[in-house]
Amino acid sequence: MLLNEITSAIIGAAIKVHSRLGPGLLESAYRVCLAYELRQSGMQVVEEQPIPVIYESIRLECGFRADLCVEDVVLVECKAKEILHPRDKAQVLSHLRLMKREVGLLINFHETVLKNGIQRIVNRYQGDDLMIDTP
Repeated sequence: MLLNEITSAIIGAAIKVHSRLGPGLLESAYRVCLAYELRQSGMQVVEEQPIPVIYESIRLECGFRADLCVEDVVLVECKAKEILHPRDKAQVLSHLRLMKREVGLLINFHETVLKNGIQRIVNRYQGDDLMIDTP
């Protein structure tokens, strides 16, 4: 499965979860339901995957966790907030860098129309660049 196909499948599953549950729940409920939907479609999903920091060749467990890691290539960060803050995007980008992954989805389930709460974040770290796409 290609990267764009994986992200499309994740977005489709997130829309399905959101249409059934609506906004207003805790992010953990959306995370569990999204993981269930993705598994039902045959995708490999790891919930709450630990993200270590490698500093001077030492692996440090700092308590960072990815909400979902799908097919071992796409990181998904679920939120249920009134409004996303720039630090939410920075968190996803940092996790992508630490995990050496290229693409992450930041999904805010608090939106009335979920499409407005989805951001695709691409890690093409060459200094201080950050690409954020909105589907």
